[in-house]
Amino acid sequence: MRGGLLSGHAWSRRDFLSGVKSAALVALTASRLSFTAWQESTVEAAEAVPCTSIAQIAAKRADLAYALRERLAMRQRLVPMPDFPCNGDEQLFPDAIASFTKTLPHNDLGEVRLDAYAKLLAALQSADPDAFEAIPQRGSIKLVNPQAAFAYELEGPDSHHMSMPAAPSFVVPQSASEMVELYWQALTRDIPFAEYETNPLTQQAASDLSRMTTFQGPKEKKRVTKRTLFRGDTPGDLTGPYISQFLAKPVQYGAAPMEQRIQTAVAGDDFASDYRTWLNLQQGTYSGKNQIDKTPRYIRNGRDLTIYVHQDMAYHPYVSAAFILMAMNAPLNAGNPYIHSKTQVGFATFGYPHIFYLFGSVCNRALKCAWFQKWLVNRRLRPEEFGGRIHNHLTANKGYLIHNDVLYSDAVQETSRRFGTFLLPQAYPEGAPAHPSYPSGHATMAGACITVLKAFFDESFVIPNPAVPNADGTALLHYNGQSLTVGGELNKLGANIALGRDFAGIHYRTDGIEGMKLGEAVAISVLGELKSTYNEKFDGFTFTRLDGTKITV
Repeated sequence: MRGGLLSGHAWSRRDFLSGVKSAALVALTASRLSFTAWQESTVEAAEAVPCTSIAQIAAKRADLAYALRERLAMRQRLVPMPDFPCNGDEQLFPDAIASFTKTLPHNDLGEVRLDAYAKLLAALQSADPDAFEAIPQRGSIKLVNPQAAFAYELEGPDSHHMSMPAAPSFVVPQSASEMVELYWQALTRDIPFAEYETNPLTQQAASDLSRMTTFQGPKEKKRVTKRTLFRGDTPGDLTGPYISQFLAKPVQYGAAPMEQRIQTAVAGDDFASDYRTWLNLQQGTYSGKNQIDKTPRYIRNGRDLTIYVHQDMAYHPYVSAAFILMAMNAPLNAGNPYIHSKTQVGFATFGYPHIFYLFGSVCNRALKCAWFQKWLVNRRLRPEEFGGRIHNHLTANKGYLIHNDVLYSDAVQETSRRFGTFLLPQAYPEGAPAHPSYPSGHATMAGACITVLKAFFDESFVIPNPAVPNADGTALLHYNGQSLTVGGELNKLGANIALGRDFAGIHYRTDGIEGMKLGEAVAISVLGELKSTYNEKFDGFTFTRLDGTKITV
């Protein structure tokens, strides 16, 4: 017998090989355990040891970020506070017949109960959240977000630091002419834009508006024509088809192409043209719904446009416009710092994600500015309320100080002939939204978002393969007229959105014009403030404002 490890055992070849395998397994297991322990200790060490250089930079950056925030806040604080002009209608008409009162209790003339209106004013003056819960209401429609007027803004301008012209007074001829335009828009909702040149009703509308003493819409040789009828007044609005290319051309949502045909309402789908329905709307009660056309159509008339702006969500028309511009490889604004870079492209800054972030950023701020003006400054009555005053005046139920331009217009007489009342027919069963008219929230967002798009894309770029919907909206036809530029079609997009709300009977022209200007001013302020936050060498974006002047931000 042999001594050592094998002592006392009978050893065979099988035992030897088995022992070798066992030893190898033990060694391998020990090796794995050792590696795992090393790995765990290394991970713990990596987690525990900070990157010293970054920590030092971060500490300094926190101070720099604070100083930057403080400097921008101080710069905004030093901007002189503007005046906040209002039209004086609340003082001129203490019975509130020229102010927004929808959803509050009303008498049979559609005039608000003054104790209820006093509670609305008291809530707005106190800013007490509980006071808003004490405002009397009759129907199911609720007031829309009056407390947004008090929300603070920490980037860009605070809402109480922005101003705009006073809304036109109830008694002035401008308000009368704007109502005449609204009656005609209601009467011509179903006429295709492609037939404006030949339709006798659009000719009558243009002639009637040309007689208005202070109509503010675009004209040719001091007259409204079928070519200028219901158009915006910014550069590009009168060029080419009525509908912007950004509401007609297909949208490439990433890998999902989409035609811009919409579910619209059937012809003649009008509401609140009878007095009882109109009075119920003032009390906050409505019934019915739009009758939907079974055929999806491109936007080809005023009714289609009203349905589009009834169902759009905040900045989605401008997101679509951005995707259209991206798909056509539209060149970027010359101020983009990455245009001439040999090694980099923009992304989180100066790239496409930056654009989409800014849509939400400027829209929210613009809406807060609009809601401040709506609830705390102007409280302009809605066109549907104005239409009730016209009806009661002309039927001798009660006399009001209403300018003759609207009382004796062809528009009002044609409305009476068709509907049997002098009320302004509404495109939506609920009529106007339950917040004051001036400015238009849609128009304010439009002005803000098209400003962002002008800042990021070359507005002089000519849009390739322009299209125009045919008369029944079932197809797109090639457009062969004047060249259409990005800047002009963005202006037209904003005007289409704003005037679409007018076609619905829920806003006046000045609500849209001044709303777009307010939104533009908000976006310019936000873009200017963000300029201080970039690391890139950036001299600013240059683009054309709504009034046709150039600005560098």
